[in-house]
Amino acid sequence: MKNLPGGELAYRPLYFFWIADCSGSMTGEKIASLNYAIKSIIPSMQKAAENNPNAKLFIRALKFSSGAQWITSDPVEINNYDWEDLSANGVTDMGKAFDLLADQLKMPPMPERALPPVLVLLSDGQPTDDYKDSLANLLSLPWGKKAVKVAVSIGDDALLDMLSEFTQNKELVLNAKNSNDLVTMIKWASTLAQLVSSPKSSPVGGNQVVIDTNSIPKSSDDGEIW
Repeated sequence: MKNLPGGELAYRPLYFFWIADCSGSMTGEKIASLNYAIKSIIPSMQKAAENNPNAKLFIRALKFSSGAQWITSDPVEINNYDWEDLSANGVTDMGKAFDLLADQLKMPPMPERALPPVLVLLSDGQPTDDYKDSLANLLSLPWGKKAVKVAVSIGDDALLDMLSEFTQNKELVLNAKNSNDLVTMIKWASTLAQLVSSPKSSPVGGNQVVIDTNSIPKSSDDGEIW
C-alpha cells in the first residue's frame, strides 16, 4: 500500500473472520440459525462499510468439524460477499481451525498496516482434538494478540473456560441459549467491524481496541432453550 503510485491509500484493510463449528451436535436448528443470522446481517455490514472511508472490509469464513476448511479461500470484500450455508456432521477439531487461522494471521499474508482483525468463534461444544498448542501459537502472533476476539457459546454444552482462553476475556464469551439469542449476538459481533475501523484504531503494536462491555447482549429465556 505504501508504494502505490500517487501515495498511500486513505483506507486500511480490515479482515473479519467467522470461525464456525459444524460438528454433529450443531445439526438442526443450531446450524440453521447460524446460517440465517450471518446471512441476515450482511446487508447492514455492507451499508456500514460504504459509509466508512477509513477501512476496506474483507470477510473470511472458516468451518471445522472432522478437520477444518476455509469456506472462502481468499479474503472477499464485503460488497461482493455471500454466505455459503453450512451443514453439520463429525467431531470438533477446533485445534485444526486455529492452525489454519494462525497461518493467515502471519505477516505476510497479513499486511503490517492493516486494522486489527476481528475473530468471531461460534461453537456449541468443546474441542475433540488437542487444541492447546494450536491456540497458544495463534495467540503468540502479533496479529493474534492484537485481534478483537469474541466467542459465542451456542447452547449449554460449550466449554466456557476454553472459549475464554480464546477471547482472553470472560466478558467476551457470549452465551446464546436459543435461536433468538444467536441472531442477536451474531448481529452484535458484526458491529465490531465498525468499532475497529474508527480513526482511533492503530496498527500492530498500538493500543488494543476497547469494547464497551455494557453493549454486549445478554442471553434470554425467550424461545426454546437449546
